[in-house]
Amino acid sequence: MDLILDGFLQALRLVISLDAEVIAVTLLSLKVSCSATVISLLFGMPAGTLLALATFPGRRLVISLINTGMGLPPVVVGLFVTIFLWRNGPLGFFEILYTPVAMVLAQTVIATPIVAGITIASIQNLPANLKLQVLALGATRIQMVWILVREARLPLLAAVMAGFGGVISEVGASIMVGGNIKGQTRVLTTATVMETGKGNFDVAIALSLILLSLAFSVNYLLTVIQQRERPR
Repeated sequence: MDLILDGFLQALRLVISLDAEVIAVTLLSLKVSCSATVISLLFGMPAGTLLALATFPGRRLVISLINTGMGLPPVVVGLFVTIFLWRNGPLGFFEILYTPVAMVLAQTVIATPIVAGITIASIQNLPANLKLQVLALGATRIQMVWILVREARLPLLAAVMAGFGGVISEVGASIMVGGNIKGQTRVLTTATVMETGKGNFDVAIALSLILLSLAFSVNYLLTVIQQRERPR
């Protein structure tokens, strides 16, 4: 209990004193995870909507692969992204390994199946005849898709929260593709692992509490928006 209490006190000291390194690590964590979440939304939501509405051979297989990807181990993602970005890899000429860009790429790969999978479930959960009703009223295909997305906006906000939660808390891929370099690629999760390995449990607990506070704040904001939109 004393160790946990020390962690709380250390967290307060780091926040109140506006420790420069902690602020830099926190801002980088937010920047990387928010960027990855936005990119995953740009890819995952259209792909999920298309798979929910379209019919083609192999559709169930593709959806199964996406559902499997929702539980993709971050270390596996980190391994393959590292291989692709390695100096002799297919994308090595970009020279972005051990940079925040590589971390965004890895986290995007993690978040996109989560967003796509929840989007598929959200669209498919709408009334079965809603699509036909909208088309019968003279809407175009694009208008129909937009209306369905609007009707599913509340569960789609859950996709945003799940995608963000999946990347802000991951550590394996970030260490593998980022390297946990001080002042460049060190984020809250990798810093926590490092401090734990060094035996600085009070600092590790403090960083964990800051990470939890950050995740809670973002998800609380999204929850407020979601509940405000909820039908009375």
